[in-house]
Formats: sequence, C-alpha cells, structure tokens
Amino acid sequence: QVQLVESGGGLVQPGGSLRLSCAASGTVFRMVSMAWYRQAPGKQRELVASITPGLSTNYADSVKGRFTISRDNAKSTMYLQMNSLKPEDTAVYYCNRLAGWFSWGQGTQVTVSS
Repeated sequence: QVQLVESGGGLVQPGGSLRLSCAASGTVFRMVSMAWYRQAPGKQRELVASITPGLSTNYADSVKGRFTISRDNAKSTMYLQMNSLKPEDTAVYYCNRLAGWFSWGQGTQVTVSS
C-alpha cells in the first residue's frame, strides 16, 4: 500500500511563491504518472498538473506558466513549484497517481491572501 505525504503549504501573499513536496512510500512511484490536485472550499477536486515517469508534463490552463511540476524518482518524491500565486489558488493540495488512485494523503493547505 503506497502512502502519500504532502508538505510545504502555508499562508502567502498574492504574487508570492511556495514549493510543495509529495513523498511516496514504496517503489511503484517511479513507474507511474503522478499528479497534483487541489480542492477549494465548496468545490470539486481538480487536476492541477501531471508528470510521467519520463518527465513529460501537463498543466491546467489556470496554472500554466506559473506552476512547475517535477519529480525525483530516486527519492520517490514529487514537487510543485508555485509562483505568482493568486487568491484563487487557495485550496488543499493533494498528490496522487494520474489514474488508478492510491489512498489519498492528508493534503497541504495553501492560502493566498493579503
């Protein structure tokens, strides 16, 4: 059973930056496409960005040019560098497989506010 632990969230002013991390247990991480998701209060969870084992990436239009997803397969860790943050980026951020989800972690809260 893969366990996912997200970290790095916090309170940041508009225009600021944060770097999220996702640590995965086990060895399957390096063989699957992974993704960052987010869920804002009262809204459905949405896909933010994804990355294949070969490091191909995709982004939601709302974050394109501002967020960068990356992974270190040797460390079974994935990252999300978030720049030029906006209030509408406020949400709980989760990591998981792109398809065929593992059990969800606790997520990490990102709040963008002045």
